[in-house]
Amino acid sequence: MSRRAPVLLILLVPVVLLAGVWLGGHPERLPGFVRTSALVDESRQERVLDQAFDVIEEDYYREVDRGDLLDRALESAVASLDDRFSAYFDAETFAHFQEATSGGFEGVGMTVEAVSRGLRVVNIFEGSPADQAGLEPGDLILRAGDQRLAGMTTTEATALIKGPKGTSVALRVRSDGDEREVRVRRDRVDVPVVESDMRRVDGEKIGHVTLSSFTSGAHGEVRQAVRELLDAGAEGIVLDLRDNGGGLLNEAVLVSSVFIPEGTIVSTDGRARKKRVFEATGASIDTDVPVAVLVNRASASASEIVAGAIQDRGRGTVVGTRTFGKGVFQEVQQLPNGGALDITVGEYYTPSGRNLGGGGPKRGKGIAPDVRAADDADTSRDEALQAALRVAADE
Repeated sequence: MSRRAPVLLILLVPVVLLAGVWLGGHPERLPGFVRTSALVDESRQERVLDQAFDVIEEDYYREVDRGDLLDRALESAVASLDDRFSAYFDAETFAHFQEATSGGFEGVGMTVEAVSRGLRVVNIFEGSPADQAGLEPGDLILRAGDQRLAGMTTTEATALIKGPKGTSVALRVRSDGDEREVRVRRDRVDVPVVESDMRRVDGEKIGHVTLSSFTSGAHGEVRQAVRELLDAGAEGIVLDLRDNGGGLLNEAVLVSSVFIPEGTIVSTDGRARKKRVFEATGASIDTDVPVAVLVNRASASASEIVAGAIQDRGRGTVVGTRTFGKGVFQEVQQLPNGGALDITVGEYYTPSGRNLGGGGPKRGKGIAPDVRAADDADTSRDEALQAALRVAADE
């Protein structure tokens, strides 16, 4: 990935932010005397940083790796932005990040979210090492090896859990008030991005398509699943985006285009980014096919773009609970040291002009469902899905 080809992202996962690198200004556009002053100041700042690194590297009482100093400096600079959606990835973490957004990786096979005491397990992939080790959604991971996870971002914590196939990691897990040690052997994990099945509501066939993440190529899998269900006689479609924390912006546009034939899907705007309007592209399914989008509080970013577009364009019904409320997007730009900056560069807006966040990286109101539906404590039933299926069948 080159520095000249940033990747647009809309991620919920609380990553490590980054900063302290010149990103926004363009001195060549300034008047000569101002440009000269700006370049002198910039050069002076670079010399200060280099001199500080020299002093630490040469005079500190123990040996220090200069590359590690740079990594920690960038992490601290980004943390100072107070933006949980921005991050600095060192070379190793960036490699894991690239794997995750490609739909497969070497690790233990679960999705998590950062909480105050560590990582909360959100989902376990069937047949994965985590599944085989007996981990379950709702478990709290307190330690990975000898490292406490409290206070870490999701990216920092998951970097300690992921690793090469064949290696293992010891996790300290809390479940229902009890703690235990679980050793998980890492393996290659192919993330099941799309799952689909046919349901029946009062004798009517309704296709159910679950999308877990907006990774590269996800739109193709969604399109294929929807087409196969319609060819098999489905009279409506439920697109299940519950617990989907986002992914690539272009995938959100392309997934929306499976259902919306033309017009605006989302627009973006930022201080150093010109306003851009993304429109539907490619062939959509027949607009007479009823569509219900199922969401919950963990549906964020790219999920909110899709749900917002379908809601604003009157293409379907949003069912479930209010979504997360993330109104910003990020770009990933690789650095010469093999690491990368993943920083918030702008805000996005639904077709009606809504920004779903609370101003910048603050959490906002999100999308209010057209039909409210939530699951109760009985895990043997899925009340929200049943509500969405009924909506699709009744339209």
